Amino acid sequence: MERIKDERLQLRNLKNIRIVYIIQTFGILAILAYDLVTKGMDGMTENPLWAVFMISAVVNAYLMMNISVDHEKQKSPQKGLYISLAVVSIIAITSGVLVALIGTNGIGSGFLIGGIIFVCSLVPVIYIYVLRKRKIDEADEEELSS
Repeated sequence: MERIKDERLQLRNLKNIRIVYIIQTFGILAILAYDLVTKGMDGMTENPLWAVFMISAVVNAYLMMNISVDHEKQKSPQKGLYISLAVVSIIAITSGVLVALIGTNGIGSGFLIGGIIFVCSLVPVIYIYVLRKRKIDEADEEELSS
């Protein structure tokens, strides 16, 4: 198959892919909703479409992060990293304390839940930091070469 070189056709092709992705996502959500109603939450999460939906949602989120970093105005990557780490730490500690106090399994569950929330939130925070740092470095290289 020949590669499309006309920009208008490339844009139309991307719009078509977006429409197909939206229809596919609605189809997956409809099947998962049917499983939720008929089989309950456990039946829905046992369906392989649940894994496909979760993977595609995570990949889409990371791709959108890349676009949002390119779109935002330049700011200090370190400052954003420190603020994000503080917010993630507060949320993880608060969640861990609430689970330890409210839950029936004690402090061990609180540490586990807080740790999971911290680690799962740390990955996107570091990814955005790397994207911002790379963007600043590329901008500095362009200024030097000009």
